[in-house]
Amino acid sequence: MATSTLVTGIAELVTNDPALGEGPLGILHEAAIVAVAEPGADDGAAPLGGRVAWVGPASGAPAADRAIDVAGRAVVPGFVDSHTHLVFAGDRSAEFAARMAGERYDGGGIASTVGATRAASDDELRARLAGFVAEARAQGTTTLEVKSGYALDVDGEARLLRLAREVTDETTFLGAHVVPAEYVGRTDEYVALVTGDMLAACAPHARWIDVFCEPASPHAFDGDAAREVLLAGRGAGLGLRVHAGQLAPGPGVGLAVELGAASVDHGTYLTPSDVAALASSETVLTLLPGVEFSTRSPYPDARALLDAGVAVALASDCNPGTSFTSSMPLVVALAVREMGMTPAEALWAATAGGARALRRDDVGHLGVGARADLAVLEAPSYVHLAYRPGVPLATALDLPGA
Repeated sequence: MATSTLVTGIAELVTNDPALGEGPLGILHEAAIVAVAEPGADDGAAPLGGRVAWVGPASGAPAADRAIDVAGRAVVPGFVDSHTHLVFAGDRSAEFAARMAGERYDGGGIASTVGATRAASDDELRARLAGFVAEARAQGTTTLEVKSGYALDVDGEARLLRLAREVTDETTFLGAHVVPAEYVGRTDEYVALVTGDMLAACAPHARWIDVFCEPASPHAFDGDAAREVLLAGRGAGLGLRVHAGQLAPGPGVGLAVELGAASVDHGTYLTPSDVAALASSETVLTLLPGVEFSTRSPYPDARALLDAGVAVALASDCNPGTSFTSSMPLVVALAVREMGMTPAEALWAATAGGARALRRDDVGHLGVGARADLAVLEAPSYVHLAYRPGVPLATALDLPGA
């Protein structure tokens, strides 16, 4: 039999469904929500495998098998972190310190993570990955995308994706992260490996393929190489994602839109034609303000992008080199303070926007039928996510199991 849980005592419930409540966030006050779990369900949802069965005012809530009273707290959809690099070994704190002293980031530090990751055991990588997932969940994240990209050889990339698949279905093959040391000066040969044997080994463990299209970096890939990688991935049945515009304007945004990529990520440097292309497409621009914070790069003007009609998501880009944070609340606060977003826009981008970047309609909102992924705030309103930066306000709610 199904098991139902009533979550009540919600001072402010953000549903991200305007049909359910006030404004674009669909806000309900003095609200409740009922989640239902099927015994033995294993559909990748919240811990109980639950779905939202009812949403509305607490005064009209139906009976349920058990109840949780959040005692006047706010509840929002669990954060959807659609861009992370969580399977790795090693540490790059010295690189961070050097950047804070004025050194410019060009992507070269990835090589040190590749060396450490190749040398680590499965158990070491698995334990660290589990720690990052727990850390993210403790800050309200309930859906994670995880990329490979720190092995850059056939067996190693497949290994990273197998480990990532243990914690999420949103796995991304990023063999085209940078050109590894053993292929320096032979980029064409490395691209042939990525699109051949490496893709064949990795595609069974991945949903997406990604490429670091950054001609400004001596370590990354130009537009022609990126196109080859993406077309090969699409031919293998993978969805498309693109790293672009992190260090300088380039062809990556246009390529992503042309090929119908779900998301193009970074967008620190965009041309007017990039913005126009994004605004007229289904491709989401995923902004990663933790990177600008950690590299002292200029923050994108999210206000101008939203006003131009660009669909924007927010993600952490949690990685050891340029954004070593798993905190989506920090990302929300940076987007509000540094990129011109309102608190409502930033929360939407970190939840529903991330879901759109993953082409998911079952997460990022709390309408009936959605996954019962709830984040509870130690605050009466979602506005506190930006209003109280650095304070551990959000945590994913562990509903009772079936």
